[in-house]
Amino acid sequence: MNRKFLLIVVLLVVLGAGGWFAWESRRGKPSEPVASPGTQAGVSVTTTVVQRQTVPVVLEVNGYVVSLNSVDIRPQIGNVIARVHIKEGQFVKAGDILFTLDDRADQVNLSKAEAQLTKNQATLADFERQLARSKELRQKGFIAQSATDSVQTQMEAQQAAVRADRAALEGARVSLGFNTLRAPIAGRVGAIGVYPGSLVQPNSAALASVTQLDPISVGFTLPERELNSLLASTKSGPVTVVAYLPNSDWKREGRLSFIDNTVDSQSGTIRAKGLFPNADHALWPGAYTGIRIAVRELKDVVVIPLTAVANAVDGTHIYTVAEDQSVQRRKIVILQGFGTQAAIKGIEGGERVVVDGTQNLRPGMRVREAGSGKPASTENPPRPAESKAP
Repeated sequence: MNRKFLLIVVLLVVLGAGGWFAWESRRGKPSEPVASPGTQAGVSVTTTVVQRQTVPVVLEVNGYVVSLNSVDIRPQIGNVIARVHIKEGQFVKAGDILFTLDDRADQVNLSKAEAQLTKNQATLADFERQLARSKELRQKGFIAQSATDSVQTQMEAQQAAVRADRAALEGARVSLGFNTLRAPIAGRVGAIGVYPGSLVQPNSAALASVTQLDPISVGFTLPERELNSLLASTKSGPVTVVAYLPNSDWKREGRLSFIDNTVDSQSGTIRAKGLFPNADHALWPGAYTGIRIAVRELKDVVVIPLTAVANAVDGTHIYTVAEDQSVQRRKIVILQGFGTQAAIKGIEGGERVVVDGTQNLRPGMRVREAGSGKPASTENPPRPAESKAP
């Protein structure tokens, strides 16, 4: 009995000493505040100071690469391919020989035309000599005027025959030239569908095509509401157009080269084209690419991160932080979104805006900057981003 009593006494002493030691170790430490709505600690949020600035409205649309010139090579006469001077995919210059047709028959026709011209020129020379003698005899009274007139008529008829022969000779030369097919432009040769010995006709399929690659254009469409702004931009100077590939760092600058003269009434868009240098052939005809084009500027507007925007039944709003660290709900109107930011109206600029943690806020709540016990600060204002319109 005494042993049990002593054991209980020792246990109570040990527990009492442990409690006293724990209490002494915590005496000098302040208790941590518990964050709750409406307390001094406030809700943890991230804020930033918004400013006014001028931002370009950059439209992002899909474009398609279009060659400035693309020519199908077709024969102008029916003949047989004698030689193919090019290979598929080869780059050619304007005037390079592409195909040669069998020109033997046209060579013969050219020789006949030359011979006919020579014959008629000789006959014409004879008539000219006869006319000269006839005029001499007429002056001496040996022949009648009618004889001289007859020779004059024959000579004039022969002159016409010579002119016809010259035209026939030129036609034979043109026909002979049709047997040599040359590149009308500089560019890249496409697929070749004929071989030496193939019979070709003017109405048959194209022998090949030559497509210009440098420079090259990209066609795209813009909403008709941006037409006036775009036309106004062209009056101020060249309008820059940027082609880019999605999910890639590749991009290239060009200039606006064409705006169509009518708006498509069904789609409400207008066609346009940009001209781009393409020495490395990065842009290929028929391929799709992204297009960025600045159509106008929003001057002196408030820019905020899109993460600050919240949507409710009564409209779009943001939360601003007052000097006493309480939040206020402010309705806004988004003028233009560009990337991760947006130009808005509804606040004046210079306010602290909550960009993270808005889901836990109610008007009048106090807030503190995330990661510390301090009130929401004004550090690290957002950087202006490159604007782009959807």
